[in-house]
Amino acid sequence: MRKIQTQGVHHITLNGADRQTSIDFWEGVLGMPFIFDQPNLDNPNEGHLYFDPGDGRLITIFTDETRKVDSSANPRDPGTVHHIAFNVSHASLMQAIERLDDRGVAHTKIKDRGFMDSIYFRDPLGLTIELASYRFEPPVGCTHADVMIRAHRMRVAAGDYNIQEVHLADAIEALVEERQGSLSKDRSAKNPYA
Repeated sequence: MRKIQTQGVHHITLNGADRQTSIDFWEGVLGMPFIFDQPNLDNPNEGHLYFDPGDGRLITIFTDETRKVDSSANPRDPGTVHHIAFNVSHASLMQAIERLDDRGVAHTKIKDRGFMDSIYFRDPLGLTIELASYRFEPPVGCTHADVMIRAHRMRVAAGDYNIQEVHLADAIEALVEERQGSLSKDRSAKNPYA
């Protein structure tokens, strides 16, 4: 038996209501360019809209003009989607509260997640959306996941409840030391101010 190795999210498809609600939310609120439009090839009564969330991947929406907007919360049953999180810059996260308030959209305040900050709100159809901003940049040649797994191991070894910025900083330092060579024989911390 062998694995089927994934290499990233190709796209996420959601069931939407009417076409204009989808365009107004995904492009008009979240700024995702509307890049492709065709019928749902499995159901000719539905449209299939494609949006770019900012990384060249895709969010697609099946639309049907007979479906009405229902903003009640989506179910939380096992196997259902809890929320979708989108990466935003720190500057965009800081502006999100005001921009959601301008639309009368209920939201959480900024939540401290240790390794990132987040805001949660619902789309017009009740799906929880998270705007997340990492508190760190991975070293060149590394991914956010590389830093996260190293920080997790450091957190567990320290007996800490959740990842904090010290774990991130130490993980980044360790990754740089492993991946980047140096002419120094001793790369340990020094105090030239003593």
